[in-house]
Amino acid sequence: MLQRTYSLIALIAIWAVVAALLQSRLLPGPLTIGAAILTDTRTGELPFQMACTLGRVAASFVIAMILGTIAGYAMGRSKTFDRYADPWLVVLLNMPALVIILFAYIWIGLDETAAILAVAVNKLPNVVVVMREGARALDPELDEMAKAYQFARFSRIRNLVLPQLAPYLAASSRSGLSIVWKIVLVVELIGRPNGVGFVLGSAFSLFDMAKILSYAICFIVLMLVIESLVVQPLERRANRWRRRPA
Repeated sequence: MLQRTYSLIALIAIWAVVAALLQSRLLPGPLTIGAAILTDTRTGELPFQMACTLGRVAASFVIAMILGTIAGYAMGRSKTFDRYADPWLVVLLNMPALVIILFAYIWIGLDETAAILAVAVNKLPNVVVVMREGARALDPELDEMAKAYQFARFSRIRNLVLPQLAPYLAASSRSGLSIVWKIVLVVELIGRPNGVGFVLGSAFSLFDMAKILSYAICFIVLMLVIESLVVQPLERRANRWRRRPA
């Protein structure tokens, strides 16, 4: 923890020195960025824009995780379904994110539904791939035991399937979350009237580097907080069952 703190302090110090030497509006110093963040926070603009982006991230993330988990599990457990669905998966994996976003806006319209679905579809194939491997890795002996003892379907999923899939769910969540953050900004930049991506696009058109850096830094800090306080603890908990006593 101390090493990370020292590294961050060193980075800010280097940034301040370079900004002071250049004296350019294209690279504002830390104090200027800090003042911009405080100003936008007091007016409520920064919290509002961050909340818009965070809402889209949460909605698209949940949709992609639910659909991707179901599809990945089905493909991993059924060879027939896997053969039919695999070409669709390959297409989605190789489809550029920008193309999917444009299709969504053209076919659905410039609204929240299109924005959230565009992000969800971009994340969906990554979840499917990971969960398919997880379904293929399920212990067949546990499956036979469940059949022998006639476990109810819900009990089997809860007590046997989900614990084995938990590490794969954690891995797909962590990797997919990093994709969602980035794609949401592109979606907002292209077709939404609010959000961090919209603000960054507006600031770019005005060459307002202070605005760009202030929102970018706040966005990165928010993602790091969620990663440290939510994603990593869940991942450790998901992998805890695999540990064996020494």
